[in-house]
Amino acid sequence: MTPPESSGPRRPLRADAARNRELLLAAAAAEFAERGVDASIADIARRAKVGKGTVFNHFPSKDHLLTAIAVARLDQLTESAESLLAGSDPGTALLDFLTLGAEQQQQLDLSAMFAGGTADIQDPAGVDQARERMVRAVDALVTRAREQGAVRPDITGADVVLLMCAPAYAAGPLRQAYPELWRRYLMVVFDGLRPEGAHPLPHPPPPLGHL
Repeated sequence: MTPPESSGPRRPLRADAARNRELLLAAAAAEFAERGVDASIADIARRAKVGKGTVFNHFPSKDHLLTAIAVARLDQLTESAESLLAGSDPGTALLDFLTLGAEQQQQLDLSAMFAGGTADIQDPAGVDQARERMVRAVDALVTRAREQGAVRPDITGADVVLLMCAPAYAAGPLRQAYPELWRRYLMVVFDGLRPEGAHPLPHPPPPLGHL
């Protein structure tokens, strides 16, 4: 039986190995976006301009690749949220963040792949840690927007995390015919967050810990 992967600290990669890993993640994301989980390791290696052996040196399976892409995207969202906290307009910062989240979902719906059983998370602890960092960053972004009146007073970070994927899901059935339709529903979501004309919400938000 193969021993489970350690979730402890990893040694830093050499510069060339780190560069190959980034190339592979970008190539894999593009292939999965085009072909779904049917994308082959050979196609990913070809797009990244490396050998198949290089792929397997970094990622033993497609599921390891998908998991690594998920962590990288969560980290990107976290970095973006933290950067946007420095902006002068909290409402624009929140809209910019929601746009990035919806764009990611539109490009590659990883949550559907994992939830649909076509892929298995290979590093649950790593994914959970990346998700927790992202949730905390989003909560800070929303708290700032709420305190400055840019969003309605009953909106929480948990609400925004759950709404991030809504535009892409809403436009999903017509994605091929109208690839930019998600932007319409992004603005529907964002208008619903504004304080103007807001009505009381019928249910309390979930705790951040439940995300």
